[in-house]
Amino acid sequence: MADFVLYSYWRSSCSYRVRIALELKEQAYEYRGVHLVRDGGEQHRSDYRQLNPMGQVPYLIHKNVGLAQSMAAIEYLDAVHPQPRLIPTDPVDGARVRQLCEMINTGIQPLQNLGVLQYLGRHHDLDGEGKAGWSRHWMELGFSAFERELETHAGKFCFGDTPTAADCFLIPQVYNARRFKLDLGAFPHITRITETCEAMPAFKRAEPSVQPDAQA
Repeated sequence: MADFVLYSYWRSSCSYRVRIALELKEQAYEYRGVHLVRDGGEQHRSDYRQLNPMGQVPYLIHKNVGLAQSMAAIEYLDAVHPQPRLIPTDPVDGARVRQLCEMINTGIQPLQNLGVLQYLGRHHDLDGEGKAGWSRHWMELGFSAFERELETHAGKFCFGDTPTAADCFLIPQVYNARRFKLDLGAFPHITRITETCEAMPAFKRAEPSVQPDAQA
């Protein structure tokens, strides 16, 4: 029986981050799908809200510990299964990796998550293309800043020559960028790192299309 349980939605970029981290650390986990659209969104059910009052995914359970946010989940995984390390122990290097993570976690992804896009449709009459344009705008701004950081700190991966939490955050955001048809041609470091990561088995196993609840 797996030590970890992950409540996830195949297309959720936040869930995707934790799946990558689990796969990099070679930790088996039980996948429990939470459909974010069906019947108004299974994340709003009372039983799920008892687990996670925010009504979001992912939600990671390990023994008697439950964690609702991807950053907290990855930090926890580093604490209980330190190898391979995803956030460096060196204070400066660790802060640099966290900075890259937070550029996506707080500066890009929240502006184009499902709840925001649904709100824009309901209250501001944005159609599908309007919501896609909104998403591309914020991703382009964020990726431009992220690319500049990579010019200084990247090696083979976002920070140095081994995968870190920053790569766990970047690859799902690139997945979103492709969904919304953002031209990635202006971001050569992001493109190069994405190609490197996507060739690795751990990233392949975490990819949305191969999850148990994936849909065409």
